[in-house]
Amino acid sequence: MNRLDNKVALITGGARGLGGAMAHKMAAAGAKVLITDLLEEAGAETAEAIQNAGGTAIFMRHDVTDEGQWAAAIALAVDKLGGLDILVNNAGIASDGTPLEHLSLEAWRKVIAVDLDSLFLGIKHAIPPMRERAGQWAGGGSIINISSIYGIVGSPGAASYHAAKGGVRLLTKAAALELAPAKIRVNSVHPGFIETDMVREGIRKMAGAGLGIGENEMKQELTNRHPIGRMGVPVDIANAVLFLASDDSAFMTGTEVVVDGGYTAQ
Repeated sequence: MNRLDNKVALITGGARGLGGAMAHKMAAAGAKVLITDLLEEAGAETAEAIQNAGGTAIFMRHDVTDEGQWAAAIALAVDKLGGLDILVNNAGIASDGTPLEHLSLEAWRKVIAVDLDSLFLGIKHAIPPMRERAGQWAGGGSIINISSIYGIVGSPGAASYHAAKGGVRLLTKAAALELAPAKIRVNSVHPGFIETDMVREGIRKMAGAGLGIGENEMKQELTNRHPIGRMGVPVDIANAVLFLASDDSAFMTGTEVVVDGGYTAQ
């Protein structure tokens, strides 16, 4: 028996990168997966690749800041896949590096909406169907919120991102305490720098910011901040998420799992 047999998972931002790796891992472990994202072509391709590998996956276009679309996504999981046992709040965006002094309220609110408000909406709408099935599993239902090392430590030029990801960390703890009687566990995952399109784009922006540092040098600088000697890859995070989704983590709730190659240990 696979670790997630008969379970249903919804993964936001699941078209590629971290979310894509999570979708493949969970499907391979037996879960039926609903992938949601704004990237329709990439999302459909990921679902098709899972199906071709013998797994079960469907895709839905989903703006995670829209409450009505959250209700529709949850309904799709229930109607087409049979329920909901696992929610991975993975969708997110980066801040653009603007210093606080020059940061617009609109730009601030955009990051907060995608990286924090959307998690509130997802948790809120996932509770009823997840509660219905939670008693079937030793570990109950599982909500996994993707935060960041930037939800633990600070840096200049990313205030909105830090605020959102720090909020994710404590929203996770509050939700875990509130939902424990319903046998729904809530944990957060805090990746270090992972080789994804979002991080690569961030490196390009930093290299082009007039600091006199090229992309290769910037990537090496980020790599050097991880004592383990490398940046992460998506499967590093997907493995942690798979563990939290499964009954192997049945006694874990309200905590953070830091997957950062030692970055925050310094």
